[in-house]
Amino acid sequence: MQKNRPMAEAINYTLSQWAELNVFCSDGAVPIDNNVSEREMKRIILNRKNSLFVGNPRGGRTAAILASLTSTCRRHEVDPQLYLTQLLMNLPQAKMSELSDWLPDQWKIRHLARIATFTGPSTSNQ
Repeated sequence: MQKNRPMAEAINYTLSQWAELNVFCSDGAVPIDNNVSEREMKRIILNRKNSLFVGNPRGGRTAAILASLTSTCRRHEVDPQLYLTQLLMNLPQAKMSELSDWLPDQWKIRHLARIATFTGPSTSNQ
């Protein structure tokens, strides 16, 4: 195979990245593709276009924080509107030491536990 042909370049690239390409074989938590990352990057690009209209640096920082929180909500399968509503209602009373409890993944755990206490143990009729 000739060295500078596209197929040879593709094979050489694959061989040079072999260890990285096989990480997912040794760790089941690592996905074989990066589709989730690609989708989030599309959201970031769209947000960047929308950020042209934030008005000032403080507004841009706020928009970036909200974009990060909503992306994290989607990643953890949390309804962003419900999460942000509860966050904004409860954040003024929260202590600094409790702020990590309000991250979307931790909030989801507490939220599901609260729902379970109201609904009780599920019963199935089989």
